[in-house]
Amino acid sequence: MNRNPFALNFGIIPSKYIGRELIIEEIISEFSYKEMQNPCFMLTGVRGSGKTVTLTSIERELEKEEDWIVIQLNPNRDMLVGLCAKLYDSKKYIKSFVDTTLNLSKFGIGIDIKTNSPVADVESAIEIILNEIKKQKKKLLVTIDEVSNTAHMREFAGSYQLFIRKQLPIYLVMAGLYENVKNLEDEENLTFLYRTPQYEMEPLNQSLIADIYKKTLDINDEQASEMAKITKGYPICYQALGKYVWESPNHELTNSVLAKVDEALSRYVYKKIWSELSAMDKKYMSIIAEHEVITTAELLSLSGKKKNEFSQYRSRLREKGLIDVSSRGEIKSVLPRLYNYIQNEYM
Repeated sequence: MNRNPFALNFGIIPSKYIGRELIIEEIISEFSYKEMQNPCFMLTGVRGSGKTVTLTSIERELEKEEDWIVIQLNPNRDMLVGLCAKLYDSKKYIKSFVDTTLNLSKFGIGIDIKTNSPVADVESAIEIILNEIKKQKKKLLVTIDEVSNTAHMREFAGSYQLFIRKQLPIYLVMAGLYENVKNLEDEENLTFLYRTPQYEMEPLNQSLIADIYKKTLDINDEQASEMAKITKGYPICYQALGKYVWESPNHELTNSVLAKVDEALSRYVYKKIWSELSAMDKKYMSIIAEHEVITTAELLSLSGKKKNEFSQYRSRLREKGLIDVSSRGEIKSVLPRLYNYIQNEYM
């Protein structure tokens, strides 16, 4: 039996992955300019929207280039020490430079050079290494997934601003949930993040999804279109539905398949999303999800609330990526089969 071309592994690029090619190309093109215009980019979106896979795709593209060093940082650890250590391990010329020039023994990095005093400050050490990278006519890309407003992240962002002001060749691509990015932006000393270009992981094109389903599953146009509509362009639902229809006899869309999709959405994203909502968020979201598309007036009537009472929740649900309010007077539920989850778990 052929291997299932659809997958639910986070961060791993499935064979039937629909890439964010325009985003990837724009970011890489920007990095190719001699003069830094935008050395930092942010990918945002709801859970399961493809942020991590897009970040991985950018890393893979630049890893192919000889003049790039690509390093991933864990935002839950000391990121400056982590960057220094990974730089040391990344290229022979950096290792050689450090071993003959810098004593990084204080941080457990490199050789203890007896003739040189240990470097006291890791930020200074990174600055020296970045100057060497610049001398070698190389560039450094740092990627950070699941950014949030932590002490490690704030410290790193502060140092990053310093490196950029000194025109050092360090580029940054981060990915995070809407609310986590907003919390980080609001830090008093990190206002540069407001000027950082942000790319929102919008729904995938349903026509493209239908075409892939048709060719991969050997189904007709009508069946493929029906499946694509179910996904609403949500990447994890696209993968889950493809995966379980592939495993279904004759590649049929059955109630059993939909039940498995609902379980996957619940386990991987919806339980976490729902747990992060307030009681009033949940009340509004339950009504919106049930109707799929609802006018503001209808929502206020069903919820028994006034317009001014709903405004803050409307903004918050939009920032969390749960609703689409682009059409005046209308509110759309963005996530596929969310009401099924609410019914199964809470009604």
